[in-house]
Amino acid sequence: MNPPFVFAGEARSLEKKIGEAALGKAFLLQGGDCAESFKEFNANNICDTFRIILQMSVVLMFGGEVPVIKVGRMAGQFAKPRSDPFEEINGVKLPSYTGDNINGDTFDEKSRTPDPYRLIRAYMQSAATLNLLRAIATGGYAAMQRVTEWNLDFEEQYQELAHRVDEALGFMTAAGLTVDRPIMSMIEFWTSHECLLLPYEQALTREDSTSGLFYDCSAHMIWVGERTRQLDGAHVEFLRGVANPLGIKVSQKMDPSELIKLIDILNPTNKPGRITVIARMGAENMREKLPHLVRAVRGAGQIVAWVCDPMHGNTIKAPSGLKTRAFDTILAEVRAFFDVHEQEGSHPGGIHLEMTGQNVTECNGGSRIVTYDDLSSRYHTHCDPRLNASQSLELSFIIAEQLRRRRTATQRV
Repeated sequence: MNPPFVFAGEARSLEKKIGEAALGKAFLLQGGDCAESFKEFNANNICDTFRIILQMSVVLMFGGEVPVIKVGRMAGQFAKPRSDPFEEINGVKLPSYTGDNINGDTFDEKSRTPDPYRLIRAYMQSAATLNLLRAIATGGYAAMQRVTEWNLDFEEQYQELAHRVDEALGFMTAAGLTVDRPIMSMIEFWTSHECLLLPYEQALTREDSTSGLFYDCSAHMIWVGERTRQLDGAHVEFLRGVANPLGIKVSQKMDPSELIKLIDILNPTNKPGRITVIARMGAENMREKLPHLVRAVRGAGQIVAWVCDPMHGNTIKAPSGLKTRAFDTILAEVRAFFDVHEQEGSHPGGIHLEMTGQNVTECNGGSRIVTYDDLSSRYHTHCDPRLNASQSLELSFIIAEQLRRRRTATQRV
């Protein structure tokens, strides 16, 4: 039996922190690749994504004055659900690409044939990724003073906030909180992925010797997707039996009564931190549909962390045929998410992003404008378009301002 990646105590610690986010006392930052790949697996890519998540967390922590829970879509985010099980090009019909742990993205019969040995390779890559993440989270790479070496150009409004963050860190250093203090040089970092390929998840499920509960030790947190959250489905049945903190992806199609039933199945004891509801709707749907879900969950007395996924509801095709997402549309959904929670008196608990630390050109827009014509120059994703490093950090500054406004408004009340 191959060893697990994580331990039950780590998952319990994350659950406790997500419980704080559900109460408005913390903020969840969850991000990483749409789908990890064998081709782009290297230490630089892992470190770059880790670094940008840390930079974003510092900005969000400064704006909200709450702890930021850092969770990567890393070390296991391979499998991808597809709307159509087959893809047809020039009259040739083959199985769709469903992630490097199942088949290849090259459009030929050999590549698209599922290969079980890919699961072994994905397991080994996930282990190596997590090993590096643990090392850089505790070995000084994550030192607060290093994280804020931004190395990015911003518009003036972001430069001001970045300068204020630097000043705050300067004060902390003067007060004796230097990099030789563990609190300034070590961080907690968790992993997550979609619970999609059940045989893989089952193979890494273990019974915790201290509690007697079962944990899916492939990651600290796992989530059920829009296509696999049927109340009587196999994925929900599996998730019901493991004690990890769980995410539920919901679109505008989610019926409030169904969400109540699903939460009750997965969290019958209403334990804070067990359930994170990740809304992925598009800006207009977010304003129209999310309030009904928030009211239903609150009316049922259920405790959940509400998180915004502004990526999946905003995918479009560029004139070139490449899939992309507009930064302004992503931003509009984030603002809608915050507006809804202000209107409903609930807590915006976090953000869930498909992003990379690389300077890719997959989403258009942002301060460093990526145009439709630019997309093909560094379009590396194996599935859906990701925010690049600059766009990710820019979004974190905007969210930080939202958190700051909410904080100051609450303080006035």
